[in-house]
Amino acid sequence: MFKVDREICIACEQCIKDCPVNDIYLKEGKAHIKNEACIKCGHCIAICPVKAVSTDDYDMNEVIEYNKEDFEISPDRLLNFIKFRRSVRRFKDKEVEKEKIEKIIEAGRFTQTGTNSQDVSFTVLTKDLPKIKELTYEILNKKGQYILDNMNDNIKHLERYANLWTRMYVEHKKNPQNYDRLFLNAPLAIIVSAKSPLDGGLASSNMELMVDALGLGTYFNGFFQVAAEDNKEILDLLNIKDGKKLISCLVIGYPNVKYKRTVPRKEADVTWM
Repeated sequence: MFKVDREICIACEQCIKDCPVNDIYLKEGKAHIKNEACIKCGHCIAICPVKAVSTDDYDMNEVIEYNKEDFEISPDRLLNFIKFRRSVRRFKDKEVEKEKIEKIIEAGRFTQTGTNSQDVSFTVLTKDLPKIKELTYEILNKKGQYILDNMNDNIKHLERYANLWTRMYVEHKKNPQNYDRLFLNAPLAIIVSAKSPLDGGLASSNMELMVDALGLGTYFNGFFQVAAEDNKEILDLLNIKDGKKLISCLVIGYPNVKYKRTVPRKEADVTWM
């Protein structure tokens, strides 16, 4: 429940004006939260000039006072940081510290979600990653073989992927330590799941930025998603809860490559109206 300390409240009405669901009003000259339509977004906590608003739904010790030095980053510096990031596919044989994993998850946890649903979940794969890896190779091989055995005009566009998946499986079985085109022998993968694809996608993007800020590298493993999206065995192993979808798989590790510059891109496709 969100509440206002009437002894502290100065009735500035900032929380009333900023509440997205109009759940706050003045009662006897002080702000009062009805807690009827409240979505627990915390705008009232963030905006109050005298710290009169609190909640027992979340840990108030997480609240950090704003100061420019710790919170602001210049637009040009942020844009350069985004432009410089690369999808990393070469990793060192080095574990990722738990403290860094927790920061990556924090970046996802504090990402905005629709109606403040906070519906994003995270599955961290370290010790069970080899098991998931082997299962993924097997599933993709079966998918690829099925496509090749049942080729027709409707699935012709999948032929090159089918050939790739079956070839990857064979090569991996021959030399599992040195041939890993799926997880690239990275020590860590984080699976993001959510009811809303948008919420999960936004969280994944913020997590990717934190990965780079921590001196790590990552890439989004799309082939794993192909293998897992309709496979109950994998979804059960990952503990993907009912009603949630697997949104992304971030393969993470210390990069064994150092890039020197940004790269060019296509012109932005923009419609000004």
